[in-house]
Amino acid sequence: MDSRSSSRLQRVAHRGGAALAPENTLAAFRRALSLSVDAIELDVQMSRDGHVIVFHDATVERLTDGQGNLLDLDLADLQALDAAAHFSGGWSQPQRIPTLREVLDLAQHGRIRVFIEIKSGKRKDTSIRYPGIAEAVVREVLAAGMLDHVMIMSFDWAILPHLKELAPGVQTGALVSNAVWQPQATEALSTLVAQVKALRCEWIHMNYKLFTPEMPGFFHANGLQLGVWIVNDAAGLQCLAQTGVDSLTTDRPDLFASAIA
Repeated sequence: MDSRSSSRLQRVAHRGGAALAPENTLAAFRRALSLSVDAIELDVQMSRDGHVIVFHDATVERLTDGQGNLLDLDLADLQALDAAAHFSGGWSQPQRIPTLREVLDLAQHGRIRVFIEIKSGKRKDTSIRYPGIAEAVVREVLAAGMLDHVMIMSFDWAILPHLKELAPGVQTGALVSNAVWQPQATEALSTLVAQVKALRCEWIHMNYKLFTPEMPGFFHANGLQLGVWIVNDAAGLQCLAQTGVDSLTTDRPDLFASAIA
């Protein structure tokens, strides 16, 4: 079955379950596969030598035992680092920064969806789109035979229609936070829907702090699916699941089994 055709709520492990294992590592994704999840979420950026890597930050200090900006580091430099170095509570085995292809291969064997967030690089406070990142991500997805099992999203909305040009069948989603959308504005929801439909997206992914109860019905009536992130308590997951949202993303995917039937 094409996993995109399911109308059931999708339970998504954020960065593989960032509260349970070192985020965006194969260890986290393997653990997520053992839990009650329908998808894993991950972040992609590019090494200096053009490889698509799975990593959230623009610099490596917070998560690894190294230093530097991804824009300045080759894949070999990055994979020499321990991505579990600063995991809360410690982690028994060092973890490499994986490539997107490695995670797609794991997900393929696990028969699970992958929510891919395309990140931008950064120099100080300036965002920089990685040259060719859309092409590289699509190339890896197609090579893994995962086109029907991924959804690609970004805060860089301009990249989303380009993904459709590269792979017309791919599902895309616009990430929404206060930085890109002002809910207080007149006709804010209608304007958001019009913008997202112009991008040819199927999904809106909303910060949970912006969620209001009328959103699921309004977005569904306009042909869009709604995902909500990041909800890290069982009560919040249970409450939002009852509102009709289409996906819930959490750092605590272990909560899904008890919070959502």
